[in-house]
Amino acid sequence: MGDKKELELQFKKHGYDDYKWIAPEHIVVSQWVRMKCMFGCSSFNNNASCPPNVPSVEECMLFFREYSDVVVFHFKRSFKNPDERHKWTKKVNLGLLELEREVFLSGYQKAFLLFMDTCNLCGSCTGLKSECKNQSSSRPTPEALAVDVFSTVRKYGYQIEVLNKYEQEMNRYAFLLIQ
Repeated sequence: MGDKKELELQFKKHGYDDYKWIAPEHIVVSQWVRMKCMFGCSSFNNNASCPPNVPSVEECMLFFREYSDVVVFHFKRSFKNPDERHKWTKKVNLGLLELEREVFLSGYQKAFLLFMDTCNLCGSCTGLKSECKNQSSSRPTPEALAVDVFSTVRKYGYQIEVLNKYEQEMNRYAFLLIQ
């Protein structure tokens, strides 16, 4: 296995230069996040990588404890057309998957990515994990695993706010777990 400097070279090679290393124990996992997924998100029960197709909140807490390091990647962008956002997030998520694979092949067999936005690799999803067309590439978002992204990234000086207009610049975050 390599070290953080070697991994950072991989990040930069893929064009990711806005990131921070965080300790997995600083990831805030909260039941309220799961409730927001269940009662406020159109992907609930409509996406194979979203609740109820993910582990329980308690299992998510245990999962994060199995890692020694987490890299949070920050992405800023605004859009006039909502359709542009989904094309952009799909492109970013695919690029992050390439990075996850490269990190894995560097000797980090537990490398696991959390997408910055709902998995939209297929365009339309059956909502059933058993029918997922991209099971090897599909990943949950941090929120799907009950991560309070707001509290977690603010601890590290990142900005994130609730947006009330579609055109506002958004701050999105992907997490790469490494052991």
